[in-house]
Amino acid sequence: MSANLLEPAKAALLIFLAAILQVTIFSQIDILGGYPDVVLLTLVAIALLRGSIYGATLGFFAGLLVDTANLATLGVTSLLLTIAGYWIGRYGETTGRDRLHAPFVSVAVATVLVQLGALILHYLLGDDVSAKTVLVTTLPPKVLLNLLLTLPVYAVVRRLLAVGAPVETVTEVRLLG
Repeated sequence: MSANLLEPAKAALLIFLAAILQVTIFSQIDILGGYPDVVLLTLVAIALLRGSIYGATLGFFAGLLVDTANLATLGVTSLLLTIAGYWIGRYGETTGRDRLHAPFVSVAVATVLVQLGALILHYLLGDDVSAKTVLVTTLPPKVLLNLLLTLPVYAVVRRLLAVGAPVETVTEVRLLG
């Protein structure tokens, strides 16, 4: 198998393992009222390292796995993680993925926006959801736990994906029109 075919398989396997661990172990852990989102952390790391196409594709795949495993409304998590993966991938492509603060900023912003998006989508779907519980009780500990786990997850993903094909870089942005 060539390196070009092996890299997407490694990324998909990482997301699959993160989704399984999230559903079976990490969602059961309650620390200060929140739990870490290992799927989002893994998705952010892959999207930063490999770009928006990987981010969006693996975000959809991860969301589908999580929704299916939790027997939740199919597509809600897929939509949120697809958007998050795409935009974090764009941030990595255009801003400089080698900056030390990039994973931490990406995780903090993605965690807040995914939680807000989930709150809005569940409200629009007519689900019984409390804004106070989501924004005040669970969001701060979730952001803190995600930030604490950012460096180890990013280091593992970077090490596993660094052996493959070269990273796509955007050197110049040209406006058309």
